[in-house]
Amino acid sequence: MIRHFSKPALAFITAMAFTACGGPSIEGDWVEQVPGMENYVQGISLEKDGKASSINMATLSFDSWEKKGDMLILSGKSIGNGVTVEFTDTLTIENLTADSLCLRNGGMAINYHRQK
Repeated sequence: MIRHFSKPALAFITAMAFTACGGPSIEGDWVEQVPGMENYVQGISLEKDGKASSINMATLSFDSWEKKGDMLILSGKSIGNGVTVEFTDTLTIENLTADSLCLRNGGMAINYHRQK
């Protein structure tokens, strides 16, 4: 017997399936287009062991990451003009799907897509 579900019911069932399975993983390579340079991307690589690294960003070196609820905590070093400063940024995970990640830091939103 084939059952037909309304769109809201199907959306609810899909959301419950993702919740039951823990949802999409935040681990992986996340990139955005470099502003003003349409052929280049930059971003972050989040590895399973909590290690993080920068993708195409020579002056921003990520070392580690941690997810706490809807917060992503990134630590690393900012390198510029002979001065290196350690940092820790706490970003709000506004949206996470299998292919997209939206992070917010105050009034700034960063929209990444998963690099394949």
